[in-house]
Amino acid sequence: MERRTIGAAALEVGAIGLGCMPMSWAYTGSRQRGDESVRTVHAALDRGSTLLDTADMYGPFTNELLLGRVLKERRGDAFVSTKCGLLVGEQHIVANGRPGYVKRACDASLRRLQTDTIDLYQLHRADPEVPVEETWGAMAELVGAGKVRALGLCAVGARAARRGGAGLHAGTIQQLERVQQVFPVSAVEAELSVWSPEALEALLPWCEARGVGFLAAMPLGNGFLTGTLTPGQGFEPDDLRARHPRFIAEMMAANQPIVAGLRRIAARHGEAVTPAQVALAWVLGRGRHVVPVPGAKRERWAVENAAAAELRLTDRDVAEIGELPRARGSWD
Repeated sequence: MERRTIGAAALEVGAIGLGCMPMSWAYTGSRQRGDESVRTVHAALDRGSTLLDTADMYGPFTNELLLGRVLKERRGDAFVSTKCGLLVGEQHIVANGRPGYVKRACDASLRRLQTDTIDLYQLHRADPEVPVEETWGAMAELVGAGKVRALGLCAVGARAARRGGAGLHAGTIQQLERVQQVFPVSAVEAELSVWSPEALEALLPWCEARGVGFLAAMPLGNGFLTGTLTPGQGFEPDDLRARHPRFIAEMMAANQPIVAGLRRIAARHGEAVTPAQVALAWVLGRGRHVVPVPGAKRERWAVENAAAAELRLTDRDVAEIGELPRARGSWD
């Protein structure tokens, strides 16, 4: 399995990670099963997908507890990334970047994950009431204490900027410039996929120029690029796609040419190759510092995703992907 290196801390991970959020948060709750998710994590590790990406807010807390069941047995096989900075209430989510809270949150994550060290600790969102430098400074102290190996930052405000016409990642880059003065940023996590390539414009070049790793979130377009979703199929109320501007029936139908293009390319590489694997291979091809982190809650999908690391797209494939129609949402 191909290996990649994240950031100045030279953290080695597999070419493709595993996003653990769908196992207990944001997607169809009736299909979330702990034992099956544990088997999925084991399958991913067996196939070299060493980066396990979670957050304390997923569940909340239950996602880290689930991973802890695996890490108790296989800590040496995994690269653990978790996040802090968001608190989940009954009807809302709020940011908390106070230094004291960040340190308590880290200790709580360590207990749930059943580990002594977090490989990559990410700030999920900056607290508008706390200077981001203060939050980052507290996180840097965790590195000094040996509780964390490296720090990362999640991108903010992407869809709001898309609607408003602002630079999509201008706010994130501004935050990165500020925290970089306090302690080195090892990784940035942001959406990047065939149907959301905006990070290529400024954020990815910023990372590449500074040797910062890039964790590509939602590289399968919240499942759309797998070709397994049907327009008008509907989503359960707790599924984030029920409110997503690209997942209303009309827009799912309008975006089918994107999946059709991925299918054509997959067919050229063999009957066993899937649109999802083509989409992941495209993300992998954006740079040696890029690690796609597709979400999965079934063993089958984790195995399929990991195999995408072996797929090599041709120049013709890449050109065809570049010519696919722009993804549409209800804001367009």
